[in-house]
Amino acid sequence: MAKSSQSYIPYQVVEPNSTSAMVHLQPFFKRWPWFVLSLAVALAGAYVYLLYQQPIYRTKASLLLQDEKRGSEQSNPLKELETYSPKKVVENELEVLKSSSLMGQVVDNLNLTSKYLRQTSFGKREIFSASPVLVMVEKGNDAVYKKPVELDFVNDKTVRIDAKDYPLNQSITTPYGQLRVVTRRPVSDTTESVFLQAMPRAAAIGTYLGKLKAEPTSKTSTVIDLTLDDAVPEKGEAILGGLIQEYNQAAVVDKNKVAASTLRFVEERLRMVSGELSSVERDVESYKSSKGITDLSTQASALVETARQNDAQINQVNIQLASLNDLQKFINNSSNKRSSTPATVGLTDATLLGQINQLSDLELKREEKAATTSEENPMLVSLDNQIKSTKANISQNIETMKSQLQNSQREYTSKSQEVESSIRSIPQQERALVNITRQQGIKNDLYTYLLKKREELAVLFAATQADSRVVDPPTAGGAPIKPVGAVMYALFGLVGLLVPTALIAGRNAVNTKVTRRLDVEDMTHVPILGEVMNKRKRDVMVVGQNTQSVIAEQIRTIRTNLQIGNPDLTASQVILFTSSISGEGKSFVSLNLGASMAMLKQPTVILEMDLRMPRLHQVFGIDNSVGLSNYLNGEATLDEILQPVPGHPNYFIIPSGPLPPNPSELLSGMEVRTLMATLRERFRYIMVDAPPIGIVTDAQLLAPMADSTLFVVRHGLTPKHCLKILDNLHREQRFQNLSIVLNAVERGNSYHYSHQYKNSYSYR
Repeated sequence: MAKSSQSYIPYQVVEPNSTSAMVHLQPFFKRWPWFVLSLAVALAGAYVYLLYQQPIYRTKASLLLQDEKRGSEQSNPLKELETYSPKKVVENELEVLKSSSLMGQVVDNLNLTSKYLRQTSFGKREIFSASPVLVMVEKGNDAVYKKPVELDFVNDKTVRIDAKDYPLNQSITTPYGQLRVVTRRPVSDTTESVFLQAMPRAAAIGTYLGKLKAEPTSKTSTVIDLTLDDAVPEKGEAILGGLIQEYNQAAVVDKNKVAASTLRFVEERLRMVSGELSSVERDVESYKSSKGITDLSTQASALVETARQNDAQINQVNIQLASLNDLQKFINNSSNKRSSTPATVGLTDATLLGQINQLSDLELKREEKAATTSEENPMLVSLDNQIKSTKANISQNIETMKSQLQNSQREYTSKSQEVESSIRSIPQQERALVNITRQQGIKNDLYTYLLKKREELAVLFAATQADSRVVDPPTAGGAPIKPVGAVMYALFGLVGLLVPTALIAGRNAVNTKVTRRLDVEDMTHVPILGEVMNKRKRDVMVVGQNTQSVIAEQIRTIRTNLQIGNPDLTASQVILFTSSISGEGKSFVSLNLGASMAMLKQPTVILEMDLRMPRLHQVFGIDNSVGLSNYLNGEATLDEILQPVPGHPNYFIIPSGPLPPNPSELLSGMEVRTLMATLRERFRYIMVDAPPIGIVTDAQLLAPMADSTLFVVRHGLTPKHCLKILDNLHREQRFQNLSIVLNAVERGNSYHYSHQYKNSYSYR
């Protein structure tokens, strides 16, 4: 038998560069209606979502923190008192603004533990001042916090809760606990129902703190931007306004504590000095009346003046010692809780006053940190250590100053004794008068000094104001910040595109069938001879004298490739057709390829050698009572089994005949080789329709007698693992000139016909 000495790998028309990407994207392009439908559903879902989602508005305000010490050294008339006023630190004030205690005051003032909802066409919407009633949960149970409570108004004095009527503006006992429904404006049976959503106080504080943002406009600025996001713009404005008000009020209260402490000290000293002054004045009056004294000599007056000045200095030292003793008691207080700063009247030591300011700074920081952190916080421990160290330094400084003042006191006392000794030389009556008059002058000067300081402190106390100024009052934006329509449509649209993409990709990932040409090329090195496109309703015979369909042209392409692979144009050629499993279209390909060969006016015969499931004879309605099985059993001659194919000149068929019980044994006999040799003498092309190789071994028995073998792979049917078997057979050279024919290729997956070619020629 003649054998082709060449193994031809046919040229395959492939679109350059973009082919790989198009192959991967083709499954998605094929199912474009999925994407259109999914995108439409997603955009409709976004539209519905936006209708039912309550918009959120952003309220903004800005607050300027002023350094209360800046510019006060020259203009403050009370600078002699050195009252403590800590410098504001932006970071500390941010923590104060975001503290639970401050927000708790706002929640209580605005009754934010109760939210009010109103039913609309697109679900419940929150309202604030539009609510006709104010509900106070005096003693609620768990049920009031679980779901909204509906309030229906029966008349102007009655509200209905869970089908039961209760009076308005009174404390009532309900299944939700003890409530009080207070009317804000007149109600009636036409007033719309209101839904109450109650929250525990701690939960309400946490909720609004989570919505609040406070941050400086820059690292060097003392302007703080406050923002709060809420569903009701006027509610956001009320919360920020209340927060700023409570912050300023807390600052004023803190400053007044310092002034009040100093004022109490001055008042105490005034009461004591006033009593002493009254007593001295009575003594002077009594002495002069009893002794009849009207004037003093010039020497006595000078001595008295000297003694008075000296006593004034002694009194000043006594005041400073009293202030130091009061300050020592404050320092010895071991409590970590910040208390009122003691008075520092008469003290002028800059180092000591600076240490007192530093101590107050540290205690303020500790109080602010303790409000938001636990006692074991490392920052609190560090602050406690700094406070302890500062107190020790102050105590040491106090002891030093007391020692100095006591020395001065002794010096002034000694001088006073000298002056008194000189005065003793004056007559006894005059000396007694000088003593009494001197005491009167001392007490009078001290009383005048304390009165002046009391008035100054009173002015300071009355004029105290917060060290912050509202730059921009709370204002809500006109447009909601979320949900943003464009963003929602984009997100839903993305989901709408991802869903079909994931479905298609997942379907391809779990697919075990051959669906693309690339699957074949990746799993086997067997060359692809040609392709046959898929058509839902196609005839069994698509090749004829006047047929110009795309599939017919593809069959002719396969014919041309076979002819190129066999340069001997006169030798007969045996072509074996097989596949991996049944139903892949090998009979269709072999039948039409044989018809295409016959159209070249070359005698062609097709052998129905699938002796297990023969189908070719059914296509033409040929009698199968006598066929190949009879010939192989010696029961018929070649001429008896050879029949022409109706409507196709030069085309013959040998049907399978009755199904034999031993097809493999029949195909292994010498009769098959004798038949092939005889057919080679009479026919140019011999088509052998063999059984699938993945089921039986019949095709491998016939392989040595074939010049070429066409393995049919059907898209969507051939298992991928069968390609590995095919590749092993190719490597082991079980079949001569083994090639693949891709059958039922989807229109978009075909490599051999571009859109330009399709549009240039017309096929039926």
